[in-house]
Amino acid sequence: MPLVDAEAPSAMPSDVAAKLGYYVYTYVNPLDGSIFYVGKGKGQRALSHLQDGAVTRKAAIIKQIRKAGKSPHIEIIAHGLKTAEAALRVEAAVIDALGLPTLSNRIRGWQSVRMGRTPISELVALYRRKRVTIREPAIVIRINQLYHPKMTAAELYDATRGIWKVGSRRDKVKYAFAVFQGIVREVYEIKQWFPAGSTFTSRDFREFKSSDRSEFVGVVAPKHIRRRYVDRFVGYLFKQGNQNPIAYVNID
Repeated sequence: MPLVDAEAPSAMPSDVAAKLGYYVYTYVNPLDGSIFYVGKGKGQRALSHLQDGAVTRKAAIIKQIRKAGKSPHIEIIAHGLKTAEAALRVEAAVIDALGLPTLSNRIRGWQSVRMGRTPISELVALYRRKRVTIREPAIVIRINQLYHPKMTAAELYDATRGIWKVGSRRDKVKYAFAVFQGIVREVYEIKQWFPAGSTFTSRDFREFKSSDRSEFVGVVAPKHIRRRYVDRFVGYLFKQGNQNPIAYVNID
């Protein structure tokens, strides 16, 4: 059995832990110098993953490091934070800066979709909330659970076009609006609706095939439509507390 180096202590002295307060930490792979995990906590939290027996990418990397006779390098990158929320915000910012594909974290940081790494243009649209009235027959689709500022045009299209529970009113719709936090991110001209899972997509719709859900195929709307609506606020179409991601506009 290979020897394990002394980079990762088994415990943090209690007096030191008390002085650190809430902190944010990273796990660094000594085999290539890459950061593979970002976390937050207080006390002994930074060391807890060394005994983690779960079947995760993080645990697998730690196992690989130990097999090579080493231990992860654990680094505190921010400490003395006064509240758990402060630590959550720093953690989210670090995860966004590094990017999930390079990390073993499963999800983005706390509220990072709303408060994290975002282009200035999107923040301007979000905080100005310049209201617009939709004139055309349209379906407005909230994609709050799927949206990310760095998603590609194809990913945004696939997140918008399916998979939805829509009735016969869908056939009266001309445009589909992709909406995140009440702001229009893109507008598509709908060409045809199909049963969910029946057209090619970057998302996996197979479990919904032959269900009561649908997806549309379309194209990006003409420039004059996009100029009118993209980055404008339509959140007023959804009443507070309404969980339905769909709203129809100008449909009899």
